[in-house]
Amino acid sequence: MPGENLSRDEARERAALLSVDGYDVSLDLRSAVGESAGDEGTADGPRTFRSVTTIRFRCAEPGAASFADLIAPGVTAVSLNGRDLDPGGVFDGSRIQLEDLAAENELIVDAQCAYSRTGEGMHRFVDPEDGEIYLYTQYEPADSRRVFANFEQPDLKAPFRFEVRAPEGWTVWSNGAGELADGVWKFAETKPISTYITAFLAGPYHYVTDSYSRTFADGTTLEIPLGAMCRKGLAPYFDSDDVFLVTKQGLDFFHDHFDYPYPFGKYDQAFVPEYNLGAMENPGLVTFREEFIFRGKVTQASYESRANVVLHEMAHMWFGDLVTMEWWDDLWLKESFADFMGVFASVGATRFTDAWISFANRRKAWAYRADQLPSTHPITADIRDLQDAKLNFDGITYAKGASVLKQLVAYVGQDAFLEGARRYFKRNAYGNTRLGDLLSVLEETSGRDMASWSRSWLQTAGVNSLTPQVVLDVEGGRIAELTVLQEAAESHPELRPHRVVVGLYRTENKRLVQYERAEVDVDGPRTVVVELAGADAPELVLVNDEDLTYAKTRFDAVSLATLRDRLGALTDPMARALCWSALWNMTRDALLLAPDFIDLVMQFGRRETDIGVLQMLHAWANSALVNYSPPWWRETGAKLLAHIAERDLRDAEAGSEQQLAWARFYASVASAPEELALLRGLLDGTEKIDGLVVDQELRWAFLEPLTAHGLADGSVVAAELARDDTASGKRHQVRCLAARPSAAVKAQAWAQVVESDALSNAFVEATIAGFAQPSQRELLAPYTEKYFGAIERVWEERSIQIAMDVVKGLFPAFPTAEDGPATLAATDAWLASHEGAAPALRRLVLEARDDLARALRAQEADNQGRGDQG
Repeated sequence: MPGENLSRDEARERAALLSVDGYDVSLDLRSAVGESAGDEGTADGPRTFRSVTTIRFRCAEPGAASFADLIAPGVTAVSLNGRDLDPGGVFDGSRIQLEDLAAENELIVDAQCAYSRTGEGMHRFVDPEDGEIYLYTQYEPADSRRVFANFEQPDLKAPFRFEVRAPEGWTVWSNGAGELADGVWKFAETKPISTYITAFLAGPYHYVTDSYSRTFADGTTLEIPLGAMCRKGLAPYFDSDDVFLVTKQGLDFFHDHFDYPYPFGKYDQAFVPEYNLGAMENPGLVTFREEFIFRGKVTQASYESRANVVLHEMAHMWFGDLVTMEWWDDLWLKESFADFMGVFASVGATRFTDAWISFANRRKAWAYRADQLPSTHPITADIRDLQDAKLNFDGITYAKGASVLKQLVAYVGQDAFLEGARRYFKRNAYGNTRLGDLLSVLEETSGRDMASWSRSWLQTAGVNSLTPQVVLDVEGGRIAELTVLQEAAESHPELRPHRVVVGLYRTENKRLVQYERAEVDVDGPRTVVVELAGADAPELVLVNDEDLTYAKTRFDAVSLATLRDRLGALTDPMARALCWSALWNMTRDALLLAPDFIDLVMQFGRRETDIGVLQMLHAWANSALVNYSPPWWRETGAKLLAHIAERDLRDAEAGSEQQLAWARFYASVASAPEELALLRGLLDGTEKIDGLVVDQELRWAFLEPLTAHGLADGSVVAAELARDDTASGKRHQVRCLAARPSAAVKAQAWAQVVESDALSNAFVEATIAGFAQPSQRELLAPYTEKYFGAIERVWEERSIQIAMDVVKGLFPAFPTAEDGPATLAATDAWLASHEGAAPALRRLVLEARDDLARALRAQEADNQGRGDQG
């Protein structure tokens, strides 16, 4: 729509002109119920609700013009300072033009806003299990304008007063505490907050309560009502006690470290269906994807991940909600801090004391990948508009930013870092900040030159590589000189200062243990670690031991040989995780052949004690097979992985989480008839593995490969849905049906996603996941040309969330052995002929192109290394 993509320049101009004093918003959601469960609209258009907004605001230049934001099917009335405006004349579908503003203004907008099926704005979900209807909102970065008229940018904060009319028997929640009186839910006025973190939740949710109390040193006591909710169908699985436990631990931790009481009254946490994100930090009403309620057995890694997200969102109450970035350039000011603080609090306050291992192994892998894409950007990014903002919720903003903050804590010291945070909150409470506001307080508390640190770490892109170089004395028994070599990519040549621990390892009692360490500053292309001169000759040098910095770790020849032979003998779980991560980065960079990485997983995966690392190894091994192995070796590789997966599934302790992890991995790699027969036997009960409980979620995990390989048809999938006729089961069914190896099935799935907008966001996601099966490369080959013919139209016609899902999910990432170079050429041809396409669309295609090119380079490296077997 015209004007829907707000630019940074427009936002700055409007912020200089306007100041907002407050909002009164009245919603009538009674239209959410009625008619058939699958009917999302009427003959005249989408299902809508009434939204009446009153905005009180000031204008610095009386007589000037500006605009308010609203995305809605229709506007009934607009009034500015008592003057009735013609809705058709001032509203263009996304903006309301405001002329001749006074010094003080009142805008009233009466609109018909649309319920969403894409997870953007006011999402409406019908539970197929019981027909109940659930509503929730999701706005970041700019979808509150789909629910009420506003000035949709983070630096125009204001207090909000909400009231809602809802169907009888429903409960409604918002940011503030609410009461039902005379059929209207009225909510306490909020503190000044940004539009994108306002929120609503409405429906027959299952709701559990608790409370938190804290007495501070001055004798004052803070009481926080706690709530947690989910769909009624998930209530039997809802372990709210654990959610509340982590919540209370987090509130204690942040009160201890931030010295600023939680400022938003109550603390509700809602687990909602068809959610596009992991979670969202709406103050007083945090929303999470309902998959964090576990319907089947999961490993401790899943509970750790949930706790991390709970604490991440809680950190936002200070970093993001209390103090908010001025514009999306400084998105990192909230996301990087929340990502760091989520792990920091997990380790410091909860049972998940090894959370930094998961961060090093899993979270940083996301950052390393994102930082090597052609679209990489500085942590402080150049965000021109809202489409840019949407795409920058990425591995740079989250995981690289958090990694750099971990480096910053090592650089300035933890006490100085936390004192800087405390001053930052107190000086900027309920306001907006830029990068310089944070750097100034950190410079005060640490005495360090933050400007040079910022230039190196926040304002440049790319990832450095650190490689040890060891020179031994003439006898060969001691280190004469140990040097750390730092390199950067040609596209991003910045060398950075790193605070690192260099660890030396040797074999003692058949274990590979650290016997020397030095914490040093690495700067420039070559740094001599004088502290380790004279140490005994190492079998392994780990240059980022303890994971203080953000860099790819490389190995010298001796260290790499040691890992190939004795990786499983490394006793320290963090060191082991860092070695695995380094080896995976080498595989992606074609410095280690994919079959060799798979061989390492086959040798040493079963000895991995950290369950999160083991599950990451499974994912990497699968990716190594599917993406980076040469086509001629894939069948062999699949058999090898399935063999070791079955071996370790049977050998694992009965009922253990390792057994569960190996079972899921086995399902992901099984392809031969005898392997699939085992899955089918586990499903129908003719096969048993001691201790393995095949619960409903595991049944779906076993069924998908059977459908993808043609051993389970639609009737089998329908029978499984009959066992699990729930919202979760329906999503699994959709995925399995789209996975079937049939040209007709693929054509139908393509049409449902690309040619129609009838599917909800969750079903779009499930259909794409089923459609794009690596084992079906021949079936997918005809869709390369169709993809490039459709994506620009999809980008123009669909919501940005759905368009992103389609463009990323349907890229031809699994070409046949013969089609790889041609697919790359087709991608290049589209990019060359669509230079005028939306920059955000081009970015997604460029990223997919880079992933494909990287995969082809790795495959070619294997061919060159072994001789072409094709």
